[in-house]
Amino acid sequence: MKDVQNEPDDRNIDLARVGIKGIKYPMNVLDRANKTQATVATVNMYVHLPHRFKGTHMSRFVEVLNDYCADLNLKTFFEMLDRIKKSLDAPAANLEIRFPYFMKKKAPVSGVPSLMEYTCKYIGEINGDERKLLIGVKVPVCTLCPCSKEISSHGAHNQRGVVSVTALFKEFFWIEELIEIVESSASSDVYALLKREDEKFITERAYGRPMFVEDVVREVADKLKKDQRFVSFSVEAENFESIHNHSAYAYTEVDSRPS
Repeated sequence: MKDVQNEPDDRNIDLARVGIKGIKYPMNVLDRANKTQATVATVNMYVHLPHRFKGTHMSRFVEVLNDYCADLNLKTFFEMLDRIKKSLDAPAANLEIRFPYFMKKKAPVSGVPSLMEYTCKYIGEINGDERKLLIGVKVPVCTLCPCSKEISSHGAHNQRGVVSVTALFKEFFWIEELIEIVESSASSDVYALLKREDEKFITERAYGRPMFVEDVVREVADKLKKDQRFVSFSVEAENFESIHNHSAYAYTEVDSRPS
């Protein structure tokens, strides 16, 4: 059959990314407590398309994904990228995987267990001999406003927020470790299930640890800077303000690689 994708193109324009986007696929990822965890990932897969080719073979992306979805880890991630690059005869390949990840958490006083959901991502690229893999998490937190506490005779407004961290690393780490770094940097962490005694404890803990959105970002960044496993990272926090019609936001990025 005629292969239209392999026909030449005379417009002399390279395409940085060509591929498939938004495909959902069942996938297994590493889990510190249970070894592996089944999840459903949203996957984007791309290759660099040189100017001389009219198109790429989209079906080959799914073939590669199907072969690796049962066992996704740091080693197989790059194997998957290598397969994409080789299968599509491309100079560079990109892979983005986002998935919900669940951790069992016990409430701080009652000890009642529940599952907390976090959003995680793997973003990788192979370009010639260069290989890069970023791992990210999105973690819900609770913050209490220091200014509100300072000016009020009793009480202070608090809100739920989301902290996003994306890190380039040189040594293995668990997703759970990154989540714990974030949760320990806010006024309080968040739980799916709490009893009254837990709510009392968390409310009082947050009141004793007021944090601006700027504080949260700096706390997370400070912990990551002290951890030699992380080469570079970005930290982003958004607080969904409870008494304002807007969100509070802060962002930073740190790169310890020599310039």
